[in-house]
Amino acid sequence: MPAGAERRGLPQGRHLWLLCAFALKLCQAEAPVQEEKLSVSTTNLQCWLVEEFVVAEECAPCSNFQAKTTPECGSTGYVEKITCSLSKRNEFKSCRSALMEQYSFWKFEGAVVGVAVVFACLVIIRQRQLDRKALEKVRKQIESI
Repeated sequence: MPAGAERRGLPQGRHLWLLCAFALKLCQAEAPVQEEKLSVSTTNLQCWLVEEFVVAEECAPCSNFQAKTTPECGSTGYVEKITCSLSKRNEFKSCRSALMEQYSFWKFEGAVVGVAVVFACLVIIRQRQLDRKALEKVRKQIESI
């Protein structure tokens, strides 16, 4: 290395050792444990999380009214009506429809094929450039003889 040149890139051995030791200490550090126990009341939970349930209405798209009033519609746009066995409560549960899954799958497949076509075109263009450069080099060598 020339005089006055700084070394850049990976840290030197001792710095790397200190960095590893510091990272290990951070990983081992634990947050203080609170002694309070949180009581979970089952009345706030949806019944289908804690009980057996039966699907009363199959998965269907939310209506405009349901989309505005039912929070379960927000995540997927589809809900199913369920009846819990023990409490006999009727609730809505967010679900994923087969049609929505199929649409998502084909959208993903289309994106993959599109990316593949773009990169195939880039490979062809680059190969043509390299072929032209090689032919030009050979032509110059032949002319120099």
